[in-house]
Formats: sequence, structure tokens, C-alpha cells
Amino acid sequence: MADPKTLFFGALVGLVFGFLLQKGGLTRFRTIVGQFLFKDFTMLKTMITAMIVGGIGIYAMRAGGADVALHIKSTAVLGNVVGGLLFGVGMALLGYCPGTGVAALGDGSRHAWAGVLGMLGGAAIYAEAYPWVKANLLGIGAYGKVTLPGSTGVTEWLYFAVLLAAAVIGFRALRSFERRRQQPTAP
Repeated sequence: MADPKTLFFGALVGLVFGFLLQKGGLTRFRTIVGQFLFKDFTMLKTMITAMIVGGIGIYAMRAGGADVALHIKSTAVLGNVVGGLLFGVGMALLGYCPGTGVAALGDGSRHAWAGVLGMLGGAAIYAEAYPWVKANLLGIGAYGKVTLPGSTGVTEWLYFAVLLAAAVIGFRALRSFERRRQQPTAP
């Protein structure tokens, strides 16, 4: 079990994370479902921004000498595809992902209870099915612990630069798309 200091800071980070999700509108069913209907791109923009900022932050801390361990999981292509499909279907049906579902509870959403209980039930089912999943699915497309920089010999900073440029271009394209959709059509 973790020490009290670690638990306290974990709870504090979770509280701040939930607060920011709520302030960003990601605890609202319409925002999440709007992403799947290509009407609201708040979730996509938030996730891409978090990945880029988080990735740059971790690698910057490592470059600055901080002892930040990277826990790279083994590649399991079929497992990732199946898991991604299940996650996406659940998210589209419920309108929440695990983080936004729990934050929605804190925001007062009563229907999020069904989703959070479903997530816990799904986790329990997966835990029971894991030996079968490991034996039959996780070996298909398993390439070990690989990363793009490690596989290509290109520095992670180049990947971040490309991702950042793609995000800026993509966000501008999304803004243009959203503006066109909001303009009234001529009779």
C-alpha cells in the first residue's frame, strides 16, 4: 500500500483533474456524444493537447535529469484493437469515459452511476477472463516493448514537433469546420 503522502497527492491530482474536466465541459453527456456525431470537438482537442503537453513535459523532465521512469507496455495489436472497440462502443453508448464518468458523478450526474458501475463490472469480468485473453488474444500482433523513436532511431523531439504542428493545423481546420457548420444556410 502507498504511503499517506503519495495517497494525499494522488487524491489532490485527481481532484484537480476532475475539476478541470468539469470546467472544460467534459463531464457533460452532450459534449462526449457530440464528438462521436462530429458536432463538438472539445474532447478531441483536450485529449490531443493533454498528450502533447504531457509527453513534452515528461521528456523535458527526463532531459533535465529528473528520474522519471517510463512504463512502456508490450505491444499487443489485436488486444489493442479489441479493447479500443469495446472502450469506444461503451463510451459512445454511455457518453463518458472512465475519467469523465467519475467526474460527472462529482458534477451531480445521476445517470453516470450506471456507467461507473458498468465500468467496474467490466473490469471485474476482464480480470476473470484475463487468463483466456492472454492465452488467445494478446499474443497476436505482439511485438514487445517498442516505441516509435526506438524503432526508427529518430529522436522523440522530432515526433513531438510533428505532433505539435499537426495539432495546430488540425485545430485550425476544426475551427474552420465548426464555423461553417454554425453558419446558417441560405434559403
